[in-house]
Amino acid sequence: MTRNYRCKIKIALLQISPCKTVEENLEKGIRYCKKAKESGADIALFPEMWSNGYNIYGRHVREWKREAVSVDSDFVTGFGSLAKELNMAIGITLLEKYGNAPRNSLVLFDRFGEQKFVYAKVHTCDFGAEYDLTPGDDFYVTVLDTECGEVKVGAMICYDREFPESARILMLKGAELILVPNACPMEINRLSQLRARAYENMTAIATCNYPETVPDCNGGSSVFDGVAYLPDSEGSRDTCILQADGQEGIYIAELDLEQLRNYRMNEVHGNAYRHPKKYGMLVDTKIDKPFIRNDYRE
Repeated sequence: MTRNYRCKIKIALLQISPCKTVEENLEKGIRYCKKAKESGADIALFPEMWSNGYNIYGRHVREWKREAVSVDSDFVTGFGSLAKELNMAIGITLLEKYGNAPRNSLVLFDRFGEQKFVYAKVHTCDFGAEYDLTPGDDFYVTVLDTECGEVKVGAMICYDREFPESARILMLKGAELILVPNACPMEINRLSQLRARAYENMTAIATCNYPETVPDCNGGSSVFDGVAYLPDSEGSRDTCILQADGQEGIYIAELDLEQLRNYRMNEVHGNAYRHPKKYGMLVDTKIDKPFIRNDYRE
């Protein structure tokens, strides 16, 4: 079979509102994945915790824990089968059944329906309902085969964005594209964090949020391509190649991988001039670090 090495992949952000049940979310998710494929998408990404619409705040923990689904449930495997049927990668999100405390997870399927990784949110929002979740323990990068060639893909979820270490580790593991499911207002400061993570790591970052019809969300899904300078241009450029409004819909960005790879070979960010031996204090938990709050958990 002839491969199309156009070096540009289409990322579909499914900025859609959830339904009332897992079964309805499966049905709606399938419908929108098919629409994304019709628009030529290579990858489709859902907002955070699509299985139950991130409906955990204001409810008793016992109630929403019952809504957790396993990674081998019909909900998740249904999207795996769909990925193979559509020949399109799918990043599906869920409240994952996991021991006594669920996880906030993303399962990435490639276009052959193979599960590439299960990423659980490392930086859970422990100041709220997410304290009752189990945090993830690592960041993952995989080589994703698309119709236009291979791309190295990693993931982080919502609040992970606020910790530079998240994207930094993914960059060090080779990520060219970071998928970011989200469920919060995307205002200027959070967008600035995404822009910064893309800039400092020379990595594309695609974020999918819920539309403005969902409480405490406002749409604003985005893609930053991480390329701040072009050889023939004076000064820097805007790395934002997609910025959605608040409406429900499918928002598609085309990421130029050849441009990104050339940029990463020649520019000074990422891992080019780091001094990791001098960063020990960042991970030394025995050092007393004065700060506004220090109520983290290991």
